[in-house]
Amino acid sequence: MAGKAPIPNCTKEDRESLEQMVRSRTEEFRMIERARIILKCLAGDRVNEIAKVLHVRPNTVIEWRRRFEKEGVKGLKDRPRSGKPVRYDAKFRQDVLNTLKLPPPGGQTHWDGPAVAKHLDTSVHAVWRLLRKEGICLSRQRSWCVCTTPEFIPKAADIVGLYLNPPENALVISVDEKPGSQALEPATGHVETDNRKIARGLKSRYRRHGVLNLFAALEAATGAIRTQTTQHKHRFEFTTFIDQVLAGLSADREIHVIFDNYFIQKKNDKWPAAHPNVHFHFTSTFAGWLNQVEIWFSIMSGKTLGSTGCESVQHLLHAIGTFVTAYGPNARPFVWRKLEVKESQLRDTIIDFYK
Repeated sequence: MAGKAPIPNCTKEDRESLEQMVRSRTEEFRMIERARIILKCLAGDRVNEIAKVLHVRPNTVIEWRRRFEKEGVKGLKDRPRSGKPVRYDAKFRQDVLNTLKLPPPGGQTHWDGPAVAKHLDTSVHAVWRLLRKEGICLSRQRSWCVCTTPEFIPKAADIVGLYLNPPENALVISVDEKPGSQALEPATGHVETDNRKIARGLKSRYRRHGVLNLFAALEAATGAIRTQTTQHKHRFEFTTFIDQVLAGLSADREIHVIFDNYFIQKKNDKWPAAHPNVHFHFTSTFAGWLNQVEIWFSIMSGKTLGSTGCESVQHLLHAIGTFVTAYGPNARPFVWRKLEVKESQLRDTIIDFYK
């Protein structure tokens, strides 16, 4: 009959660690199994009995008992292994980064993964892994609009100030035009893709039925919207729209209208002179995003224009009108949350772009 396994020495701290390891729901199974082996050894169980209960070989029990006697709980962890020799080391990383500084191969305007791999005679998958790790996107593009005119800061401060702290009893309106909205008639429907997902389908061929220009005025305090559509672009149509927006308001009420650099301010001095209670605030060049009505245009385009097949200009006009009618009862003011853009960030962005 086999004798009992010698009971290894165990400190109180090690026993607590073993018991905690056995109760854990997140510990690796192999560590839990080794802890159970040692606890049974501490209980005086025989080696063959431990092996039978835990479904391991007797030599396995003896080995982990020996490791525990020598090193304690730390001895239950795996030894460091040499593993597969490193093939893509620091030199490989530097070679890839240096390659990106070279002129791209003939016929290409920029480097891509296969071109880098071919240049270095290495695996394209290794190149992609390194580029992902370094956060380098060779084909991804981003565009941005940076206003560099000296008037940007005072104009931006003036307009944002109207959003955040408008004058008492004053009306703040954001006005702009969305020109050239096309009445397109593509075939539309829902299709099943190769992975059996259902997506909205648009046929590549379509018919044009004309365009509309959409004027919109957004009341900053309430989010209420007023619109007018035209098929021609003339200065008098825009001033007529402004007259309609301001109709019914007291001539003594202070009104602030936010524009982009629209032609109402050019060769049109009569209208502002006839409305001294109306104050114009113009955004700088490349800073149209300061005008909040652009947010509404984006919402309207995504919900209506982007997926509407229009059989005629009248159909497009009806689609826009239906959206405006449905939007009205749920209109809410937009909260200005544009992140602060520091002058140093703008300067660094421009410098990096023109290097």
